[in-house]
Amino acid sequence: MNRTDSGGSVTVVGLGPGDPRLLTESARAALDAAQDLIGYHPYVARVPERDGLVRHSTDNRVELDRARHALELAMSGRHVAVVSGGDPGVFAMAAALFEAVEHGPLEWRALDIRVEPGITAMLAAAARLGAPLGGDFCALSLSDNLKPWEVVTARLEAVFRAGFAVALYNPISSARPWQLGRALALAAEILPATTPVIFARAVTRPDESVRVLTLAEARTAPADMATMILIGTSTTRLIEREGGVPFVYTPRSVAGA
Repeated sequence: MNRTDSGGSVTVVGLGPGDPRLLTESARAALDAAQDLIGYHPYVARVPERDGLVRHSTDNRVELDRARHALELAMSGRHVAVVSGGDPGVFAMAAALFEAVEHGPLEWRALDIRVEPGITAMLAAAARLGAPLGGDFCALSLSDNLKPWEVVTARLEAVFRAGFAVALYNPISSARPWQLGRALALAAEILPATTPVIFARAVTRPDESVRVLTLAEARTAPADMATMILIGTSTTRLIEREGGVPFVYTPRSVAGA
């Protein structure tokens, strides 16, 4: 049999932010059809056990190895689901899979490869507060595993000066506990001290925690890799509520329009 006629497939599946009710029906169908499940340990653990599903869980820094494994299994005729938290196209496995395809055997390009989107963390976090990303915004990863820290800071400075709201992924870890502080210090050089900053941890999961701070307060606030940081703009508004977290929104309109 020609390897391109293997009949196998790879679907990169976004599991959403954590609450299983937020998994799309299309993503659920892809998981139900899979014979092999590949991903980072915590994401694989979110998929229920069932007969006929072979689980391949790995550490966090082996994305390309994980992608190649999935493609090799598909070439052998297996139906493979590669899982990511949130959306697989946002700092996750979809890019790694297509990088592997580009640089791998030409036969891989003929495989049935699909991406099932999921609700990414910044959208789940924003929805908890209202519409902090309601105007122009961007998403940046603070991890310097795949790019120099100088590139991270150059991009941060550019978006702060341009007036974008910013969603920060991978804000801090045990290996790099200083980077979030550096990013917030840079923001403080450009933005007002009263700029709203949202610390949304484990959104939609049982241990969820959401705090709305000022930029001045945020510089000493604790965070971890489960925390999504949303930094507002000079126009981001708070609507205070008695006994509750305020609504937060960034107007779509810009002065002078």
